[in-house]
Order: sequence, then structure tokens, then C-alpha cells
Amino acid sequence: MAAPITETPTPDIKNWPFTTVLVANRGEIAVRVLRTVQKLGLRGVVVYHAADRGTAAVKMADQAIEISGATPVAAYLDGAQIIAAAKSAGAGAIHPGYGFLSENKGFCAAVEAAGIRFIGPTPEQIDLMGDKVRARTYVEKAGFPVAPSAIEDDDPASFVERSRQVGAPLLIKPSAGGGGKGMRIVRDLALLEQEIERGRSEGQRYFGDGRLYCERYIENPRHIEVQVLGDGQGGVVHVFERECSVQRRFQKIVEETPSPALSPALRAKICETAAGIARSIGYRNAGTVEFIFGQGGEFYFLEMNTRLQVEHPVTEEITGIDLVQEQLRVAAGETLGYGQGDVKSQGHAIEFRIYAEDAARGYTPTTGPILVLHPPEGEGVRWDSGVLQGGEVTSAFDPMIAKLIIRGTDRKDAIARADKALKETVLLGCKTNTAFLRRLIAHPAFVAGDVHTGFLDANPQIAAEPELPSQTLQALLAAAALSTRPMRDVADAVPDLHAAIGGWRN
Repeated sequence: MAAPITETPTPDIKNWPFTTVLVANRGEIAVRVLRTVQKLGLRGVVVYHAADRGTAAVKMADQAIEISGATPVAAYLDGAQIIAAAKSAGAGAIHPGYGFLSENKGFCAAVEAAGIRFIGPTPEQIDLMGDKVRARTYVEKAGFPVAPSAIEDDDPASFVERSRQVGAPLLIKPSAGGGGKGMRIVRDLALLEQEIERGRSEGQRYFGDGRLYCERYIENPRHIEVQVLGDGQGGVVHVFERECSVQRRFQKIVEETPSPALSPALRAKICETAAGIARSIGYRNAGTVEFIFGQGGEFYFLEMNTRLQVEHPVTEEITGIDLVQEQLRVAAGETLGYGQGDVKSQGHAIEFRIYAEDAARGYTPTTGPILVLHPPEGEGVRWDSGVLQGGEVTSAFDPMIAKLIIRGTDRKDAIARADKALKETVLLGCKTNTAFLRRLIAHPAFVAGDVHTGFLDANPQIAAEPELPSQTLQALLAAAALSTRPMRDVADAVPDLHAAIGGWRN
């Protein structure tokens, strides 16, 4: 992590109400949280499913407690079992990471009812912002910008007609959605009703909630989010923005800060809008306010994620703020102890999500053993991962296996360092997207900072594998074949006729 640029108060852990923190998560985020927990002199505990027994988080923790479930994912969603594990370990606080139960208001309430600190916002804040319709309505009434829309809950009988009046193009979204699931773009209003039915069906299937809303779709928008911190006692600051426009299937792949799209005036405006939204609800802990940013500089509230984001390291790299440390301080009852003018930034940072997937085949997830793993090293290079050499990538969890974070003096420097680091990344055993990421950052539009959320769809050649020369392909296939034991045995075998001669010599 970068050296401190913003000075934050030293945690006063001797007066904290907890000395042990249980991490209710797995993979790289569990490792990331444990790193700060142990750095502060606290005891770090993790829960794990048997599928994760040999992972980095389990080996790193001061104590690891096995949990079970019908599937590995089900184990990490079992709040009662996790709370029981926390009690058995003497944990006074639970950090949920991201995903799983991190934005589950029921889990948050149950943790606090058990007398354990939840390292996150209040159940009421999770409830308000977790429902996209309620959040959107709240933000609009509070005077912050939202895109023109129609909400089914307002009057279900007139929903179709009200959506039609918003005008094309429209974006249909599930009220309880996330990760791009159930979202549909409608450019032909003659198809509106059938697309609404499809969106409702997908919302019910993915989230158990078929409620929808429609909003004006901004063509070729950028996705910009703002990191906020609040202490629940009146103190709220933003920690600048992150550009998250490079996405596939509505899911982020590359995130960077500062955004190349923002002027200083626009940056101040969008960041203060995010801080204002957090301030209006007396926000506690870390959160992210996300916006759709139009080509003309207009921006609209999209959603608020009431947790730590996957991409939080880029913010840490340009500010020197340890966001997990700040989460722990707030959960312990400390105030932020600094104001907006104290938050400083320096340089440029880019994060790459290293996925086990084949970009050329529709970003299909891949699996396999991790035979060799050599992460890149060097100045400005950070590798956050939960996998180890000798482990295995399975289909049980999300295919993200690591995050490569690069810090440079400016954007050009960061891109150059990133290309070198991606080239030096070695992970053998399953296909990853590192070669694809190198092609992406070499594209002239990315170099110019001219991207949008549909950039990869508009440039499918980036995902396509370059065609190898026939001679090179044949040489690689031969080398691969000769590296396998059965092939080597055949190549080295003595023919039966010659073997029958025995030791005879002429």
C-alpha cells in the first residue's frame, strides 16, 4: 500500500470494545481484511468451508473455524452458523467483506443483537440503500440528481404506460438487483411489454423479487463511483472517485482513479454529491455511491453499495488511507477525526481483476489446478489474492482469483507499469484474462481515456485471441504433447522387435 498521503488518527485499540475480529468471507478479501486486523495487533479469525481448507486466508488467520452447507456458497450465507463461530472464538466484531452477507440487513441486525459489532453501516441504512427503488426515491426527494424513470411500486397498473412516457431508450432494472442480472435495454418501445415480463421473471429467479423500475438509458455512459466514509456521529468525507466504465456483462473488469473524464470542477461536484447523500442519512462506516455519467457531463445517482468495494485498493493507493483500518476505527466507536480538506490524493492507480476465464469464448469461466504462480513485483505493484500455488480454481465460487493494482506518477506511467506487470504475471493450470487485459490497455481509446460501459461490446476484437502462425502453433502443440507422461513413454519406448533381441550385439 502507498505511504500515507492523508494523515489519519492512530487507532487507539487499547480502548476498543473488541480485540478479536471474525472475517465472514473468503478469498482475497478475507486476506485483505486479515492483513489490517493483524497489523493493528488484533486477533483475526476466519470461517471456511472444506473447499477452502488449504487457502491463503485459512493459513494466515490466528484461528480458522470450519462451517458447512449444502454447497460451499450456502455455508458463507449461513448467518446463524457464522455468528455461532464468532461467539466460540470470542470475536467482538464481524467484518463481512463484500458479497455474501455484507449487505444483508437481517444478518447485520442479528450480529448486533448478539452483542457483536458489525463492521459496516446500520441495518436501517442497509435496508434503505439495498432496495434500489427506495434508495432512488429517497435520493430524489433529498434533491440529488436521478435519471427520468418510472417505478412499478408507485402504481403497478400504469407501470407500462408510465415507462413508455419516459421514452426510448429505456433500461429495465430489478428493484433488488445487482451484478447486472435482470437488466434489459429497450430501444424499440413496441417490445416494451415483453421485455418487462422477461425482466420480472429474471428478477424473481435471481433475487426472489420480481419488482422492476425503468429509467432513461444513457447511451455510451461512463460508470463513476465515489468512496465515502462516515462515523455515524456526524462526520462524513468522500475519498475521491473511481472510474469503473470498462465492464463485461455489466460487471467491472478495470477500475482507476482519478477518472480521466472529470475536470476539477466536475470532480468536486460529483464527489460532494456523494458525500451529501451519505451525510443525509448519517452514514456509518465505508460505502460507495455510484453514478451514471453522460457524454455531456451530466450525472445521475445509480445506487449506493453499503460495504467495501472490490476496487477499494486504488483509492488506498492514491490517498494512503487504509480503508479497512478506518472501518475498524468507526466500528470501535471512534470518530473520523479529520475533515474533507484533510483528504489528499497523489498519482494515478489502476486495478485489474484477474479472472479465471476465457475472454475469447464469451468470458467463459475456466477451472483447473494452480500449478505455477508467480505474481509480478516491483515499484508501484500490488497483488491482492487469496489463491496459492498448489491450490485449485473450481466452479464453486466467482472466477476472480486476484487483483493487480498499479500505482504510477500519472495515468501514462500507470499504464506502462501495468503492461509490464501483466506481462510478468505467471499463473499456469487454468486460463486467465491477463493477455486480454494487455490488449485492452493497448487500445488507443483506452490510452486516451475514451471509454464507456459498452466499450468492450463495441470492440469485440479486444477479446478475440490473436491468430498464431501455423509453425508456432505446431511447435507449441508438439512441446505440450511431449511434456505429458503417456506421450513421453511412447516416444522413449523400444519397439517389441528390437526388445526381443535382448543384449545381443553384432
